[in-house]
Amino acid sequence: MVRGRMLAVCLLCWSCTLCVVTAIQRADMFPYGTLSGDLILAEGDDETSRVLSLPKPLYFYSSPFSQLYVATNGIISAQDLPMEKQYVDDNFPTDFPVVAPFLADIDTSGGRGQIYYRVTETPSVLNRVAQDVHRGFPDAKFTPTHAVVATWENVAAYEEPSNKVNTFQAVIGYDETDSYVLFLYPEGGLNFFGTRPKEPYNVKIELPARVGFSRGEITYFFVSRTEGPYYSVTSDEQSVKYLYQVGNTGIPGVWLFHTGNRYSFDNIAPASTGGLLATAPTGGHGLSLDTTTPEHAEFEEYPDNTFNPDIHEEDDYPLTGRDKFQPAPDGGDHSRPLQPASPDTPSSPAEDSGHQVPYVSEDVPLTSEPRYGSEPAERQYRPPDPPEMAAEEGAQQTEEQQPQAPLEVLDVYPPHRNEPRLSPGGHIVSVDTEDVDFDSGVIRYTPESRETCARFQQQCAQNAFCSDYATGFCCHCEPGFYGNGRHCLPDGAPQRVSGKVSGTVTVGSTLVTLNNIDLHAYIVVGDGRAYTAISEVPEPVGWALMPVAAIGELFGWLFALELPNSQAGFKDTGAEFTRNAEVIFYPGNQHLSIVQTGRGLDNHNHLTVDTVVSGNVPFLPPGAEVTMDPFKETYQYYPSVVTSISMREFSLVSAERGSESFSFQLKQNITFRDCQHATRAATLETLQLTVERVFMMYVKEERVLRYAITNKIGPIGAGQGLVNPCYSGNHNCDTTAQCIPLEDQAFQCQCATGYRGDGRNCYDIDECAEGLTSCGAHAQCVNLPGSHRCQCQSGYEFGYDGRTCVDIDECSSSPCHINARCINGLGSFQCRCQPGFYGDGFYCTRQEGQTVRPKSQCELHRDSLQSGVHLSGRPSLGAFIPQCDPDGRYRPLQCHSSTGHCWCVDNRGQERVGTRTPPGTAPKDCDRPDIPIHPKTHCEHHRDSIQTTSPDGYPIVGAYVPQCDNDGQYTPLQCHSSTGYCWCVDSQGQERAGTRTSPGSPPKNCGRPDEPAPPKTHCEQHRDSIQTTSPEGYPLVGAYVPQCDANGQYTPLQCHISSGYCWCVDSRGEERPGTRTPPGTAPKDCDRPDEPERPKTHCEQHRDSVHTTSPDGYPVPGVFVPQCDAEGQYTPRQCHGSIGHCWCVDSNGQERPGTRTQPGAPPVDCDRPDEPERARTHCEHHRDSVQTTSPEGYPIVGAYVPTCDDNGQYTPLQCHGSTGHCWCVDSRGEERPGTRTPPGAPAVDCDKPAVSIRPKTHCEHHRDSVQTTSPEGYPLVGAYVPQCDDNGQYTTLQCHGSTGHCWCVDSRGEERPGTRTPPGTAPKDCDRPDEPERPKTHCEQHRDSVHTTSPDGYPVPGVFVPQCDAEGQYTPRQCHGSIGHCWCVDSNGQERPGTRTQPGAPAVDCDKPAVPIRPKTHCEQHRDSAQTTSPEGYPLVGAFVPQCDAEGQYLPRQCHGSTGHCWCVDSRGEERQGTRTPPGAPPVDCDRPVPVAPTERPESVCERWRASLIEHYGGKPEPQQYMPQCEPDGQFSPVQCYGETTYCWCVDQDGREVPGTQSNDVVKPSCLPSVAPPTRWPLPRPDVTPPTHADVTLLYAQGQKIGALPLNGTRLDATRSKTVLALHGSIVVGIAYDCKENQVYWTDLSARTINRASMAPGAEPEILINTDLVSPEGLTVDVNRRLMFWVDSNPDMIESANLDGSGRRTLFDTDLVNPRAIIVVSSTGTLYWTDWNREAPKIESSSVNGQNRRVVVSDGIGLPNALTYDSSAGQICWADAGTKRLECVYPDGSGRRVIHPNLNYPFSMVYYRNHFYYTDWRRDGVIAVNKASNQITEEYLPEQRSHLYGIAIATTNCLSGRH
Repeated sequence: MVRGRMLAVCLLCWSCTLCVVTAIQRADMFPYGTLSGDLILAEGDDETSRVLSLPKPLYFYSSPFSQLYVATNGIISAQDLPMEKQYVDDNFPTDFPVVAPFLADIDTSGGRGQIYYRVTETPSVLNRVAQDVHRGFPDAKFTPTHAVVATWENVAAYEEPSNKVNTFQAVIGYDETDSYVLFLYPEGGLNFFGTRPKEPYNVKIELPARVGFSRGEITYFFVSRTEGPYYSVTSDEQSVKYLYQVGNTGIPGVWLFHTGNRYSFDNIAPASTGGLLATAPTGGHGLSLDTTTPEHAEFEEYPDNTFNPDIHEEDDYPLTGRDKFQPAPDGGDHSRPLQPASPDTPSSPAEDSGHQVPYVSEDVPLTSEPRYGSEPAERQYRPPDPPEMAAEEGAQQTEEQQPQAPLEVLDVYPPHRNEPRLSPGGHIVSVDTEDVDFDSGVIRYTPESRETCARFQQQCAQNAFCSDYATGFCCHCEPGFYGNGRHCLPDGAPQRVSGKVSGTVTVGSTLVTLNNIDLHAYIVVGDGRAYTAISEVPEPVGWALMPVAAIGELFGWLFALELPNSQAGFKDTGAEFTRNAEVIFYPGNQHLSIVQTGRGLDNHNHLTVDTVVSGNVPFLPPGAEVTMDPFKETYQYYPSVVTSISMREFSLVSAERGSESFSFQLKQNITFRDCQHATRAATLETLQLTVERVFMMYVKEERVLRYAITNKIGPIGAGQGLVNPCYSGNHNCDTTAQCIPLEDQAFQCQCATGYRGDGRNCYDIDECAEGLTSCGAHAQCVNLPGSHRCQCQSGYEFGYDGRTCVDIDECSSSPCHINARCINGLGSFQCRCQPGFYGDGFYCTRQEGQTVRPKSQCELHRDSLQSGVHLSGRPSLGAFIPQCDPDGRYRPLQCHSSTGHCWCVDNRGQERVGTRTPPGTAPKDCDRPDIPIHPKTHCEHHRDSIQTTSPDGYPIVGAYVPQCDNDGQYTPLQCHSSTGYCWCVDSQGQERAGTRTSPGSPPKNCGRPDEPAPPKTHCEQHRDSIQTTSPEGYPLVGAYVPQCDANGQYTPLQCHISSGYCWCVDSRGEERPGTRTPPGTAPKDCDRPDEPERPKTHCEQHRDSVHTTSPDGYPVPGVFVPQCDAEGQYTPRQCHGSIGHCWCVDSNGQERPGTRTQPGAPPVDCDRPDEPERARTHCEHHRDSVQTTSPEGYPIVGAYVPTCDDNGQYTPLQCHGSTGHCWCVDSRGEERPGTRTPPGAPAVDCDKPAVSIRPKTHCEHHRDSVQTTSPEGYPLVGAYVPQCDDNGQYTTLQCHGSTGHCWCVDSRGEERPGTRTPPGTAPKDCDRPDEPERPKTHCEQHRDSVHTTSPDGYPVPGVFVPQCDAEGQYTPRQCHGSIGHCWCVDSNGQERPGTRTQPGAPAVDCDKPAVPIRPKTHCEQHRDSAQTTSPEGYPLVGAFVPQCDAEGQYLPRQCHGSTGHCWCVDSRGEERQGTRTPPGAPPVDCDRPVPVAPTERPESVCERWRASLIEHYGGKPEPQQYMPQCEPDGQFSPVQCYGETTYCWCVDQDGREVPGTQSNDVVKPSCLPSVAPPTRWPLPRPDVTPPTHADVTLLYAQGQKIGALPLNGTRLDATRSKTVLALHGSIVVGIAYDCKENQVYWTDLSARTINRASMAPGAEPEILINTDLVSPEGLTVDVNRRLMFWVDSNPDMIESANLDGSGRRTLFDTDLVNPRAIIVVSSTGTLYWTDWNREAPKIESSSVNGQNRRVVVSDGIGLPNALTYDSSAGQICWADAGTKRLECVYPDGSGRRVIHPNLNYPFSMVYYRNHFYYTDWRRDGVIAVNKASNQITEEYLPEQRSHLYGIAIATTNCLSGRH
């Protein structure tokens, strides 16, 4: 081998500065408020500003406008706005011109925020607008002359809580030709993202805010109008959430748009600085800048095999737009070869800005064979020179040559963007796996060239440390972080990846180009799940790339779940690497190359990876499904290189080709920068990646390609027998937590670095707020999930080392006026006009012959406030008036004359941070430069966060405030000023164990090092676990804290400080029986040995079972504790310590009758023997049966206890001890009528004989039953109270005290017809006999049947009462008193067609004879039969009323007035298929002829099912989706197919598949109408398979199928799982099982039916109910009563029926918002159901016949999805998707307990043998929870992953106690 010196090559110096960007703060917004000259919009819900006249016209789109209006609802308009109901609920476009930074229903009433606005010419504002526009539109020639600034500050949503408020700003800058708009959303400024609609029928939805622009309607031809262009920035709530997180200017929260031009303008153009948003196409309408690409959403397989982005589980995995991440700078031409550096061509910012060191990807070897050949001179390397020597040596070469094998040079890492020139390190130049010498001596180090931490530490990550070694330095991640030292990520936190995909791929013979489309990935490190989504993938290549899951496998390897003795790839590669992979497909031998380049971590700590694909892939049919079995892959590890070669097989199922199998070979190497200076620990040369799940899907509608992969990495063969949940991924740790394996299956959840919590719920630590930052001077901290970053303050930028903030030379950008000079200063600059010019430096003018210079910015500011009046016309009391020097500049020191505060300002009048002083203190020296302010330490943050004064300014006693030294660190000794305790702390302020001293004792010497702390004893753990202070630091009184001796053992005598009780304990802290002494008595001698312990007596067991302290150690007052003597027997007299009652007891502790005495009364002598006991009387039985204490011994207040005399008879006078009422009773204890007296009134003399009292009359009963006072005692107005005479009879004349109406009544109180008189008229003479009464006419019967008063006597407004004449006939004209409509009627009161008039219109002459009326047509009958008013006469909103023409025929186009849908109909009014259009869409031309059915008929099952699926598919089913095919007569077509595919089958007349007829051939099966072809009996149908024989099987609903999961004991037997019933086009939700008939029942959300099928082979589904169902969900079966019950969540009803569908009835249709789950307990005949009402969720119960409805649980629940019955405990149990808890409670609401505190997303649940089994939407599987251990024991994940709905238990025999 030839040895020689290689050509020197220096890496290019990266001179481009990495811009650290964070969301803008409120201080970064444009100045606003009254001090800035703003006007304030009036408070209200729908306010519009007065006209804002513009000095010069503004061009919006291409139209000029001279005035603007600012509105409450987040918009600016060029014309006065209509009422908000006309636009606030509608999407773009609007009818009027709109600039909408946040269009929503905003309400500022009651001081809920302010809205400011102004038009300004201030130079500082115009300069800032100009700079922003020039950054976003570099080619724009724009100098703004005016700006409009509108600010919405802390505004709230209409009728929503005011604790969620928003702040945002819109700035319009314009000149004579162009206009630009800035939207600003500060960090934390958006807290609500939409508002509820104003229309009442939409209250259940929330409309996301609209952001964008609309031109409004455009007039043409003078009278016609057309919809103008518009532009949408947001499309859904998720995109609104990102408004402050991203932007299109390079700054999150700042958005810039070109909005108008005087000469030519098509549509809005967004800025392109940040590269986040695509440019809008010209002339486009409704462009949405979002994409449905999810960042890391769980993959769903929905019934139609499409992904529905509108179904959200939780905010854990939000869908994100393509603008979620800012892409990395363009990497330039990645194929450009590396050129040698030369002293003559130094790197410069202009040359290298925006480029990275490229990869020579074409030379990467993909085989294990070494490559040889001569190396070109320009690609050879020499040993590196120190940076300071490189320039001196130039291109000199050493003379000595070292022979070596020629190796392929491979760039193995992209160098750091911001680092100086480095030697390239030891490069590995081949991936030969057989005979490659990795220590070939290519690079040699000398002491002079050694790179050290002192010079290059900045190359290490923020969370890393640097170590020097003999040959150089290495970076290592700090504890709690992982990576290669140059890039470190927090342990356990989920990771995100973003990047671009580009290249060319040939699919079959079609060439497809991918042009920088978005890639996003999300990895749950805790269980190895990696989700990848690539958006905007063209359809041919989208299907074809489904098998290439290798694109996403990279992220699975980087962050795989680590088994013992292994590590994931990121720990080797860090964030900069290159992966070259080649895929060879068989049998077609197509080759595809994949190059993936890691480009580091972005500002959010997210990995950025760009992907380039090129080559050929086989064609896959559209709609094909690809599946790949789990596999294992071996990775070979070398320094700087990792390689692997593997074979994969995948299956393809398509409608065209059926099922096929293919394979491909994957060869890959991953090269990276490896630090070889450190002494390496022995590492494994190979690791095995185990991929347990591979899922791939292409969603045609969204053009999204998705991969989901579950990965583990470990030594070869590892994982066998590893059952710990940490290694299986089956744990319940938070996604931001680590799973720490313990013994056996035990594990511990530990929050990831940067997070805090219990491991199951973790929350991000705000390092900035807690002072845990490394930011230096002139830098501010920006919090990130799990971490933070440092950002330079205004006027500073990062220096050469990338960490230190240095001053920005603002003068280099020429910010001052052309006739001014710029003076740079620390963090700021000054502009001064040149001699001969006047101004503030930002604007300078020459004024010849004039000695008065123009006013400066300071003087204008000062003079605008000195007048004492705001622009709004109100006096400005207390306003700050700036002080200016003689030259018009701001004085360096400014003071507020009202408050006395002073501060320093810069030349622009902006306050300098840290210079403000309060009144009475010496001001700062403003001429002295700023001293760098160190950020607050953790101690100072802790100290300052303690609230020591109340909101009213009073000191708060008892709070602990930590003490900090001068450097902000914790003082070693801390003391609590209130309690007197002292203790030592470490540097983090954590108490050092064993250092706490009590008040009065000398404190510990905290300077003395800790002795090795022994492990805590049981007593110490017990003592330290007691919470003695509140979370705010206040002492808690009443808790029992055990006392431990010096050795940590329990002291023998324990005392409760609060209650005063003392007792002896054993070595375990257990109380020794018989040693407890009450307060004030001498304690026992605990050192005396126990006497042989006799067994506890009944009294002692009774006494010890009473709970006198709560579980937290607090005393429980009010309980009765029996007293026992020394022998443990009951003392003869017992007394209740709380209530004072005393009584005698027998030897069993039972009360002796007649011995109870009240408190204060002398006790009975209990030693006196009982007299012979007589039998208890009725009174004594009554008295003793009343329960006066609860089962726990607490007194029950409010119970009535009868009083008996000495003989056991009722005392004549009885009183209720709680209410104070008294009454007389007879000998049976029955109350004597008329003797009850209220509390405080003298009691009746019960010894006086009762006067004979007549029974109440009908009138008196009526009168006394009317409620005239409220429960609180207030009088009720408006109730009618009948009047009775002295004999209790109705007075003949009755009058209503509220309305003034009077009428005569008969003896029964019934109104006599014709006697009612209105108020103010003389009443009838009721003593005059009635004239012979004629029978009531039809009109009078109609009139009198209308209820005008409620059952309680209140008037009912809004009902229609017909008017009758004196003869009782209908008056010819009738009018509705509430709505004002009038119409003519015939003699029967029927409305005469064409005579109805609107309110205010002239009435029709009803006396004019009607034109001969033709019989009503079908349309008119249909129209007139539509119920538009309720039975009580109220108008009904939302009913569809058909429209008829003049001849009474159906209009060809019908529209629904409430929903806005339109459709075409035939002559019978039947909807023509495919003609329905949603609101706002252009209608179909209904004049095109269609076949007309010969007869009328109702909609068939087939047609109804078809319409339901069309609605489910969003109105546009795809070709591959199943749609029922119906005959013209509505029957099922004999042949049914999946869309346009050849997958077909035969059906019978009910639409059920005929067994054995499935076909996938081009020729469809031959099917006979309504006749099943011959079948082979008894084979089961292909899609109906009975469950595997098992005693117990779980049945679960999964979209279009019902699956079976057998149980082996209580374990899930996944090996025998199978599909029981396949239901094409269905959505199965609720499921129930009838164990007596072996039948399964289910609800179908798609077909809107309830069905059943036998579980026997060959059984067919049967439709039970198919009418009047809208959204049937939960279902249950009562096997004993042969009934089924279900909930319908759309009309909010609960119904029941017999099991055959007959006897249907509604149980409940009121007080329900969103019923979900329902169960029945057959043994008790009780129903239970959940109401998923977000405002007031609850669980209710009733009897099976709908009686005794009541609420079981309403507190502490969120979204109760699942419900079941624990038959062993007799408890109702539910799983809550809101609180994440599984809880149980007794039916009476008692005994509530939590079974599991942290579920994922439960939907349905059953109970069986001490286990709960529930379906989970997060895991898409069945989860088992053990009730005894409270742990999740196992889970079952079906192969086809999609949401699971209902779950039920099927058994061979009915279980006892089952519900």
